Amino acid sequence: MKKAIYFTATIALLIIMNASGQVKSITSDTQWELQQAVLKNTPEAACIIRMGDVDNLGFGWPDDFDPFCGRMTAAHSWPWESNKDDLPGFDRILLSSKFDPSKIHDCDGDGYSESYDPSKTKPVAWNIATDALKGMTIQNIYLQLFIDDFQAPSFCSRFQLLINGKRFVEGEKVLNAIDQTGPVGKLISIPLTEEFYPLLTGGSNVSIMIDESTGAADGFAVDFIRLLANRKRENSCKGTVRGVVLDKETEQPVAGAHVFSMEGMSAETDAQGKFELRNIPTGFEVLSARAAGYEDGTGTADIGEGDENQDVFILLTKGKSAAFGNRQIKVGESITLDNILFDQGKADIRPESRQTLDNVADFLKANPTAEIELSGHTSSEGDAAYNRSLSYKRVNACKHYITAKGIAEDRIYAVGYGPDHPVAANDTEANRAKNRRVEMRLKKL
Repeated sequence: MKKAIYFTATIALLIIMNASGQVKSITSDTQWELQQAVLKNTPEAACIIRMGDVDNLGFGWPDDFDPFCGRMTAAHSWPWESNKDDLPGFDRILLSSKFDPSKIHDCDGDGYSESYDPSKTKPVAWNIATDALKGMTIQNIYLQLFIDDFQAPSFCSRFQLLINGKRFVEGEKVLNAIDQTGPVGKLISIPLTEEFYPLLTGGSNVSIMIDESTGAADGFAVDFIRLLANRKRENSCKGTVRGVVLDKETEQPVAGAHVFSMEGMSAETDAQGKFELRNIPTGFEVLSARAAGYEDGTGTADIGEGDENQDVFILLTKGKSAAFGNRQIKVGESITLDNILFDQGKADIRPESRQTLDNVADFLKANPTAEIELSGHTSSEGDAAYNRSLSYKRVNACKHYITAKGIAEDRIYAVGYGPDHPVAANDTEANRAKNRRVEMRLKKL
């Protein structure tokens, strides 16, 4: 195994050479032949940690193709012989640890599944040394993956993304929305939720693992993994994505829908259901859309630099309603949860909150296909970033309380908005109290 390198980068735009010709890249992480690399104080991020060489599964890059700024790669052949010098789990076909080649799969399978070899295709846990992050004050951490041939919508697969054995549900949502036939490769950048920051800054190795939970015949591959700590978004390649949100049944436009990028940028659809998001970092982007009376929907965008990106179509399905306590709650609707209380500046749930959270758990048990979002909100006093962090920690504590009652983690999404979505002016204590709240939004039923 090649040793990691450790150096400081100061140039954002370099010309580098690899086996496929001259490639211009925005990244300072330019020694792509290395199996591991650590860079600090780069224009791209305060710290970059990479595992796996950057070579498109060994197929190389076309002339002038930048994997950090371009769209999808061209399709490549399969199967291929993995390089014995590559780190375990990279640049090779992987299949679910539950895959059984003798089983008939209801959703059929892809060509990769024909390469099943119990000694070579089993997913592995990638152990990443994160000592370079020890003690760092974190504003953000992104998980970047260069992925190949994930096709969950086509083959009914359900990927799980585990960090130190803990499910990263928000990342799973991204992987399970991708239908990446070809086979082709593409970079995705997923912001990690704050609950993983202590793991990454604790000074110990962190394991990352991608597996498929149902045994589906959906082979996949990963070229490399990167962690970007305190990413400097302004120094990323960026593009514009446009699209339209439609009613799935009628194909009529849905006006007033809200469309979100993975990192929370948003736009509202016009009367024709159209939206535009500008300055989105390049890569494979999973957009989510929500509208009153509809289940949440997703669409995928292959974003390259500039404005010439394909339009995205997001289809929304009309939703139902269900009883929550003494009221009906509709799909797409948000309600404030009463009596969710915390001590000043803390995220520990007070005993008075448990009955309301028990009611949420009972609702999810009574409606086994329901998915919810728990959102935390604060008033405007104090630092906004601190308040966002505190509100996330509080709703994440609520989520853990509910999942401890037997509710699957992937049915609850936790997000902390801090002071960003007030329901009243922050001009009196009574109004500020209204803004300090936890909401439940019914995403799916």
